[in-house]
Amino acid sequence: MADSYPKMIHEVLDEARRKRSKAEVVAVLQANETWALKDILRGSMDSTVEFALPPGDPPYTPGEDYSAPKNLIKEHKRFVYFVKGTQHDVMPAYKRERIFFEIIEGIHPKDAALVVDMTNKRAPKGISRPAVEEAFPGLLKDSS
Repeated sequence: MADSYPKMIHEVLDEARRKRSKAEVVAVLQANETWALKDILRGSMDSTVEFALPPGDPPYTPGEDYSAPKNLIKEHKRFVYFVKGTQHDVMPAYKRERIFFEIIEGIHPKDAALVVDMTNKRAPKGISRPAVEEAFPGLLKDSS
């Protein structure tokens, strides 16, 4: 019986990392396609996406992995507040950073690490750009 809930993003990426071939990685990514997964991949790999957050790793308190009150599958919709060039550019930095901390402290700690890596343009380890481009054609807007 299939799971009724989508896998957490870190679970999808962990599963993809365990695959031996690019075709298997592509299959895992496509089978678990969500906008949250695509946002993490594009945000970390596409140079046309810039974030309006201070660079580096923020001093935050990760949530408990067994009781994360929020889920990145839903919280990714708030990424729009962090991307430069949107209507949210006028938002004061303290509000933007408060939203960022609400997200990363409320979701699973491994997903939070992915969000922090994304905003610092660090691609998920073990996931190649060619695999992402094959899994989701047109997702990455810059040239490789």
